[in-house]
Amino acid sequence: MASGKRKKFTEGKILSSLVSLAGPIILANILQTAYQLIDTFWLGRLGANAVAAVSLSFPILFLILAIGGGLTLAGTVMVAQHHGAEDQEQVNYSSSQTVIVIFWVSLVLSVIGFFAARPMMTLVGAGPEILEDSVSYFKVSSIGFIFLFMFFVFQSLMRGIGNVMLPVYVILVTVFLNLVLDPLFIFGFGPIPGFGVAGAAVASVITQGLSAATGIYLLFRGKIGIRVKLSMMRFDFPWVKKMVYLGIPSSVEQSTRALAMVMMIILVTSFGSEVVAAYGIGARILSFVIIPALGFAIATTSLVGQNIGARKIKRAEKVGNLSANIAFFGLTFIGILLFIFAEPLTAFFVPNEPTVIRDGALFIKIMAPSFGLLGVQQILNGVFNGAGFTKASMFISILSLWVIRFPLAYVLAYKTPLGYEGIWWAFPASNLVAAIVAFVYFKMGYWKMRVFRYRHSNSV
Repeated sequence: MASGKRKKFTEGKILSSLVSLAGPIILANILQTAYQLIDTFWLGRLGANAVAAVSLSFPILFLILAIGGGLTLAGTVMVAQHHGAEDQEQVNYSSSQTVIVIFWVSLVLSVIGFFAARPMMTLVGAGPEILEDSVSYFKVSSIGFIFLFMFFVFQSLMRGIGNVMLPVYVILVTVFLNLVLDPLFIFGFGPIPGFGVAGAAVASVITQGLSAATGIYLLFRGKIGIRVKLSMMRFDFPWVKKMVYLGIPSSVEQSTRALAMVMMIILVTSFGSEVVAAYGIGARILSFVIIPALGFAIATTSLVGQNIGARKIKRAEKVGNLSANIAFFGLTFIGILLFIFAEPLTAFFVPNEPTVIRDGALFIKIMAPSFGLLGVQQILNGVFNGAGFTKASMFISILSLWVIRFPLAYVLAYKTPLGYEGIWWAFPASNLVAAIVAFVYFKMGYWKMRVFRYRHSNSV
């Protein structure tokens, strides 16, 4: 296999390794955000109800995808550690097992999603004007779970061995393809009928199918640093147990994030539409800021995993320290810029709404100085994940969102004169507490002790 495609990061400069890994991951996340914006753009041409029908599906879709996201992270960790240990047979075996486990999980979720679409859409409050569109969109999207999860597997396994650019190329092609297919299936053209809202899902399923087929073909071909084999896909209960042990905490973490977002929105809506709009702008800014943090966190997971596999614990710790410093100072700088330009930035989204501009700018100003702390938390979660200590990431996220942010937001908003501004202050407070807890836990070194025990027992 070409050595250039089997990247190892157990030697050389840590900074260059971090940047070479994080850059493509950040780009991939930006492209995936563009994918969603394209859908919103074309659906907006059908009217507000079309956008609402799709938006209603997002929380449930996110919860379902969190299951696959957590399990594929387990694949990343195990492949990275075996790759660092130069055990190609175990890299291939772990990859093959990950593919077949995720395939069956996605098949089950696809069937459940398809047949439970109507009751789920009714449960989340779909009104009669959008119920049918939301159900049809969710049913078609459910069919695509298998393809979507298979691409997740390909992307995660590539990250495990450090080949992060290949998935970016695939995503780039699908984004441009979706740009063409969206209007084609939403509105129709020639012999192709328009499917309306469901057309956006049809376009997504097609592009997801192509990306999944490409990824799985490359994995079976074995020229990219991993070769999956049918002979290695027999059910291995001890291996699956390890995968679940590593992956479920991550799935829980992502699910709790989705639920926490929903609960925060419920708090905000009680203060009226203008406050909702201000919150929406701040949340959108936050979603873009977190992209580089997540990129470096995923890169950190891969680097830490490889170095632990190579038994270079000190180097793994150096990776965590450097990455945390980059995230803290980099995102703090971005936060300062956002603090300075909060008003014009908010006015860009809502140019003729002075109240929304004022409230949205205040939200950004309160939240922005803590972006560096948010980055530290994400990075150290990446360290714990790379060490196979995914429970630590889960506990820290639950602490941040459910023990600190939501209860504090409720108390400050309803029990103090701050009102809705209390919701704004809950963000930096939770970022501060979570960053301190993660940093203290990192410095205590329990994650390193766990690695030593894992090496002794050969349990992960």
